Amino acid sequence: MIADDLSTKIRGGELSPGSALPPQKELSARYGVTLATLRQALQQLEDDGLLSQQPGRGTFVAEPRAAYRLDSLRGFAEDLRAQGQLVTTQILDQKVAHPPAWAAAHFGDAFLALRLERIRLLAGHPAVHQVSWIFGTELARTDLSGTSLYAALADHGIAVHRASESVRPGTLDQATAALLRQPPGTPAFLSERVTYGLDNQALVADRATILGTMLEIRTDREVTGLSMQWVQTESGSL
Repeated sequence: MIADDLSTKIRGGELSPGSALPPQKELSARYGVTLATLRQALQQLEDDGLLSQQPGRGTFVAEPRAAYRLDSLRGFAEDLRAQGQLVTTQILDQKVAHPPAWAAAHFGDAFLALRLERIRLLAGHPAVHQVSWIFGTELARTDLSGTSLYAALADHGIAVHRASESVRPGTLDQATAALLRQPPGTPAFLSERVTYGLDNQALVADRATILGTMLEIRTDREVTGLSMQWVQTESGSL
Protein backbone atom coordinates (compact mmCIF):
# COMPACT_ATOMS: atom_id res chain seq x y z
CA MET A 1 0.00 0.00 0.00
CA ILE A 2 2.66 2.52 1.03
CA ALA A 3 5.03 1.61 -1.79
CA ASP A 4 2.21 1.57 -4.36
CA ASP A 5 0.90 4.97 -3.25
CA LEU A 6 4.29 6.65 -3.26
CA SER A 7 5.24 4.98 -6.55
CA THR A 8 2.06 6.32 -8.17
CA LYS A 9 2.77 9.82 -6.91
CA ILE A 10 6.37 9.71 -8.13
CA ARG A 11 5.59 8.27 -11.55
CA GLY A 12 2.65 10.65 -11.96
CA GLY A 13 4.75 13.71 -11.20
CA GLU A 14 3.03 14.62 -7.94
CA LEU A 15 6.37 14.07 -6.21
CA SER A 16 9.07 15.61 -8.40
CA PRO A 17 12.70 14.42 -8.71
CA GLY A 18 14.88 15.84 -5.95
CA SER A 19 11.98 16.67 -3.63
CA ALA A 20 12.19 15.56 -0.01
CA LEU A 21 9.68 13.23 1.62
CA PRO A 22 8.30 14.14 5.06
CA PRO A 23 10.17 12.70 8.07
CA GLN A 24 9.62 9.00 8.67
CA LYS A 25 7.62 9.52 11.87
CA GLU A 26 5.24 11.81 10.01
CA LEU A 27 4.90 9.34 7.13
CA SER A 28 4.28 6.38 9.43
CA ALA A 29 1.53 8.32 11.21
CA ARG A 30 0.00 9.42 7.90
CA TYR A 31 -0.19 5.83 6.63
CA GLY A 32 -1.05 4.36 10.04
CA VAL A 33 1.85 1.89 10.09
CA THR A 34 4.87 1.19 12.26
CA LEU A 35 8.27 2.65 11.46
CA ALA A 36 9.51 -0.84 10.59
CA THR A 37 6.76 -1.29 7.98
CA LEU A 38 7.40 2.18 6.55
CA ARG A 39 11.14 1.58 6.29
CA GLN A 40 10.53 -1.68 4.46
CA ALA A 41 8.40 0.19 1.90
CA LEU A 42 10.98 2.95 1.50
CA GLN A 43 13.71 0.38 0.97
CA GLN A 44 11.63 -1.30 -1.72
CA LEU A 45 11.20 2.02 -3.53
CA GLU A 46 14.92 2.74 -3.24
CA ASP A 47 15.69 -0.69 -4.71
CA ASP A 48 13.35 0.20 -7.59
CA GLY A 49 15.34 3.40 -8.19
CA LEU A 50 12.51 5.75 -7.19
CA LEU A 51 13.88 7.00 -3.87
CA SER A 52 17.25 7.93 -2.43
CA GLN A 53 17.73 7.58 1.34
CA GLN A 54 20.55 9.79 2.57
CA PRO A 55 21.66 9.27 6.20
CA GLY A 56 21.44 12.47 8.19
CA ARG A 57 19.55 14.29 5.44
CA GLY A 58 16.35 12.40 4.75
CA THR A 59 14.61 10.61 1.91
CA PHE A 60 14.40 12.15 -1.55
CA VAL A 61 12.73 11.33 -4.85
CA ALA A 62 15.50 10.00 -7.06
CA GLU A 63 16.49 11.63 -10.32
CA PRO A 64 15.36 9.45 -13.23
CA ARG A 65 18.11 7.24 -14.64
CA ALA A 66 18.41 6.57 -18.32
CA ALA A 67 19.50 3.17 -19.58
CA TYR A 68 22.46 2.59 -21.87
CA ARG A 69 21.35 -0.44 -23.85
CA LEU A 70 23.72 -3.01 -25.30
CA ASP A 71 21.18 -4.88 -27.40
CA SER A 72 20.63 -2.39 -30.22
CA LEU A 73 22.75 -1.10 -33.08
CA ARG A 74 21.98 2.57 -32.68
CA GLY A 75 23.85 5.70 -31.76
CA PHE A 76 23.96 6.76 -28.12
CA ALA A 77 21.59 9.70 -28.57
CA GLU A 78 19.12 7.56 -30.55
CA ASP A 79 18.96 5.03 -27.72
CA LEU A 80 18.17 7.66 -25.12
CA ARG A 81 15.69 9.62 -27.24
CA ALA A 82 13.81 6.36 -27.82
CA GLN A 83 13.38 6.23 -24.02
CA GLY A 84 11.90 9.73 -24.01
CA GLN A 85 15.07 11.40 -22.76
CA LEU A 86 15.99 14.95 -23.76
CA VAL A 87 19.44 14.60 -25.30
CA THR A 88 21.58 17.39 -26.70
CA THR A 89 25.12 17.29 -28.08
CA GLN A 90 27.93 19.76 -27.59
CA ILE A 91 30.72 19.48 -30.15
CA LEU A 92 34.11 20.15 -28.56
CA ASP A 93 36.27 19.27 -31.57
CA GLN A 94 35.71 18.18 -35.18
CA LYS A 95 38.78 18.00 -37.39
CA VAL A 96 40.71 15.79 -39.80
CA ALA A 97 43.89 14.43 -38.26
CA HIS A 98 46.13 11.38 -37.96
CA PRO A 99 44.37 8.89 -35.67
CA PRO A 100 46.17 7.70 -32.53
CA ALA A 101 47.45 4.14 -32.35
CA TRP A 102 44.34 2.73 -30.61
CA ALA A 103 42.10 3.97 -33.45
CA ALA A 104 44.55 3.43 -36.32
CA ALA A 105 44.86 -0.23 -35.33
CA HIS A 106 41.28 -0.73 -36.54
CA PHE A 107 41.51 1.35 -39.71
CA GLY A 108 44.35 -0.43 -41.46
CA ASP A 109 46.29 1.78 -43.87
CA ALA A 110 44.20 4.95 -43.35
CA PHE A 111 46.41 7.98 -42.86
CA LEU A 112 43.71 10.51 -42.03
CA ALA A 113 40.43 10.25 -40.17
CA LEU A 114 37.88 12.60 -38.66
CA ARG A 115 38.24 13.24 -34.94
CA LEU A 116 34.94 14.06 -33.25
CA GLU A 117 34.85 14.98 -29.56
CA ARG A 118 31.45 15.46 -27.97
CA ILE A 119 29.67 15.99 -24.67
CA ARG A 120 26.24 14.40 -24.41
CA LEU A 121 23.82 16.21 -22.11
CA LEU A 122 20.71 14.67 -20.54
CA ALA A 123 18.11 17.32 -19.73
CA GLY A 124 20.92 19.87 -19.85
CA HIS A 125 23.29 17.97 -17.56
CA PRO A 126 26.61 16.61 -18.96
CA ALA A 127 26.44 12.80 -18.88
CA VAL A 128 28.89 11.43 -21.46
CA HIS A 129 32.26 12.45 -22.88
CA GLN A 130 32.84 10.80 -26.24
CA VAL A 131 35.81 10.77 -28.63
CA SER A 132 35.13 9.16 -32.00
CA TRP A 133 37.55 8.59 -34.86
CA ILE A 134 35.70 8.17 -38.16
CA PHE A 135 37.28 6.41 -41.12
CA GLY A 136 37.78 8.78 -44.07
CA THR A 137 36.97 12.48 -44.29
CA GLU A 138 33.46 12.49 -45.81
CA LEU A 139 31.85 13.92 -42.67
CA ALA A 140 34.44 16.62 -42.05
CA ARG A 141 32.02 19.47 -42.80
CA THR A 142 28.81 17.82 -41.61
CA ASP A 143 27.01 19.42 -38.67
CA LEU A 144 26.83 16.53 -36.20
CA SER A 145 25.45 18.45 -33.24
CA GLY A 146 21.87 17.37 -33.95
CA THR A 147 22.38 14.39 -36.25
CA SER A 148 23.13 10.78 -35.40
CA LEU A 149 26.58 9.74 -36.58
CA TYR A 150 25.12 6.52 -37.99
CA ALA A 151 22.45 8.52 -39.86
CA ALA A 152 25.11 10.88 -41.24
CA LEU A 153 27.10 7.90 -42.51
CA ALA A 154 23.96 6.49 -44.15
CA ASP A 155 23.36 9.85 -45.86
CA HIS A 156 26.79 9.42 -47.48
CA GLY A 157 25.94 5.91 -48.66
CA ILE A 158 27.88 4.17 -45.88
CA ALA A 159 25.87 1.41 -44.20
CA VAL A 160 26.54 0.31 -40.63
CA HIS A 161 26.52 -3.47 -40.29
CA ARG A 162 27.68 -4.38 -36.78
CA ALA A 163 29.54 -3.09 -33.75
CA SER A 164 31.77 -4.57 -31.08
CA GLU A 165 31.76 -2.91 -27.67
CA SER A 166 33.41 -3.46 -24.32
CA VAL A 167 32.35 -1.65 -21.15
CA ARG A 168 34.25 -1.64 -17.88
CA PRO A 169 33.85 0.24 -14.60
CA GLY A 170 36.12 3.17 -13.82
CA THR A 171 36.21 6.66 -12.38
CA LEU A 172 36.48 10.16 -13.81
CA ASP A 173 39.99 11.50 -14.26
CA GLN A 174 40.77 15.17 -13.67
CA ALA A 175 40.21 16.32 -17.25
CA THR A 176 37.00 14.38 -17.88
CA ALA A 177 35.62 15.31 -14.47
CA ALA A 178 35.98 18.99 -15.39
CA LEU A 179 34.14 18.44 -18.69
CA LEU A 180 31.29 16.57 -16.99
CA ARG A 181 31.22 19.00 -14.04
CA GLN A 182 31.75 16.28 -11.46
CA PRO A 183 34.43 15.63 -8.81
CA PRO A 184 37.39 13.49 -9.92
CA GLY A 185 36.89 9.89 -8.89
CA THR A 186 33.14 9.89 -9.59
CA PRO A 187 32.04 6.38 -10.76
CA ALA A 188 31.85 5.96 -14.51
CA PHE A 189 31.54 3.38 -17.28
CA LEU A 190 34.38 3.34 -19.81
CA SER A 191 33.18 2.18 -23.21
CA GLU A 192 35.19 1.23 -26.29
CA ARG A 193 33.17 0.55 -29.43
CA VAL A 194 34.24 -0.26 -32.98
CA THR A 195 31.57 0.00 -35.68
CA TYR A 196 31.94 -1.89 -38.97
CA GLY A 197 30.46 -1.56 -42.46
CA LEU A 198 29.08 -4.26 -44.75
CA ASP A 199 32.59 -5.14 -45.94
CA ASN A 200 33.81 -5.43 -42.32
CA GLN A 201 35.85 -2.27 -42.69
CA ALA A 202 36.01 -0.41 -39.38
CA LEU A 203 34.04 2.82 -39.76
CA VAL A 204 34.20 4.32 -36.27
CA ALA A 205 36.55 3.75 -33.34
CA ASP A 206 34.93 5.27 -30.30
CA ARG A 207 35.83 5.81 -26.63
CA ALA A 208 33.23 7.14 -24.22
CA THR A 209 33.18 7.94 -20.52
CA ILE A 210 29.64 7.51 -19.22
CA LEU A 211 28.69 9.09 -15.91
CA GLY A 212 27.76 6.22 -13.60
CA THR A 213 25.57 8.39 -11.38
CA MET A 214 23.27 9.22 -14.31
CA LEU A 215 23.20 6.10 -16.43
CA GLU A 216 22.92 2.37 -15.90
CA ILE A 217 23.55 -0.47 -18.32
CA ARG A 218 20.59 -2.65 -19.19
CA THR A 219 19.99 -5.43 -21.67
CA ASP A 220 17.42 -8.09 -22.45
CA ARG A 221 18.46 -11.70 -22.83
CA GLU A 222 16.62 -14.18 -25.00
CA VAL A 223 17.49 -17.64 -26.31
CA THR A 224 17.85 -16.30 -29.84
CA GLY A 225 18.76 -12.75 -28.90
CA LEU A 226 21.78 -10.98 -27.53
CA SER A 227 24.90 -13.02 -26.91
CA MET A 228 26.88 -11.96 -23.86
CA GLN A 229 30.21 -13.04 -22.38
CA TRP A 230 31.88 -12.55 -19.05
CA VAL A 231 35.59 -11.96 -19.61
CA GLN A 232 38.25 -12.26 -16.94
CA THR A 233 40.29 -9.10 -16.49
CA GLU A 234 44.06 -9.02 -16.03
CA SER A 235 43.73 -7.77 -12.47
CA GLY A 236 41.61 -10.62 -11.15
CA SER A 237 38.88 -13.16 -11.73
CA LEU A 238 35.12 -13.12 -11.55
